[in-house]
Amino acid sequence: MNEKVKPHYIGHRERLRERFQRAGSKGMHDYELLELLLTYAIPRKDVKPVAKQLIKKFGSFSGVFDASMEELKAIRGVGSVSAILIKVVKEIFCSYLAEEMKKKDLVSSPQAAVDFARVKLSGLPNEAFMIIYLNTKNEVIDSEIIQEGTVDRAVIYPRRIIESALGHHAKGLLLVHNHPSGYPEPSNEDRRITQTISEAVKTVDIKVVDHIIVGKYGYFSFAERGIL
Repeated sequence: MNEKVKPHYIGHRERLRERFQRAGSKGMHDYELLELLLTYAIPRKDVKPVAKQLIKKFGSFSGVFDASMEELKAIRGVGSVSAILIKVVKEIFCSYLAEEMKKKDLVSSPQAAVDFARVKLSGLPNEAFMIIYLNTKNEVIDSEIIQEGTVDRAVIYPRRIIESALGHHAKGLLLVHNHPSGYPEPSNEDRRITQTISEAVKTVDIKVVDHIIVGKYGYFSFAERGIL
């Protein structure tokens, strides 16, 4: 009896896993990492074309993870299981960055907040405003998105921020929001709301330590620019 021949992609999958076990992602293309991930969601199919199509459609590795569930499932070969796996990986990474951020003094190490914010808010179609609550040592107590708005605006209410900050027993606030346009340069409204919030929380002995704006093309820190 002839031995059953394995599909060609079985050996390819095994080689991908062996490469990753030996050296991690070093020397692997983005589409190969994505291909390796998809093998755990699509067991009986050559997923290299799917991985390449995802990169092509969304422009980059990060673009794939920023895509919505609906956008992912619109790609031929990507079903609900694959789309969920991709989104879960992003959320796991975001949780990892949040934990790492809690180990830092965010005034002396603002990059940790930037990294977290760029992952947390990237890919959102509208502006979202996030507060990172700090203790007296500028360590993270918690973070939350308090408002989501339109493509170019999120309406912020200082009174709500004060109530939430007091509820978290915060002594400092790090304000963060995204610019869906990708360009982080602050608008006049961004500057105004920063000053308004800063003055409002001073009345309850809380300090705004920074306002960071993130976008595809970088970030803007009010503290680094000497505005706060």
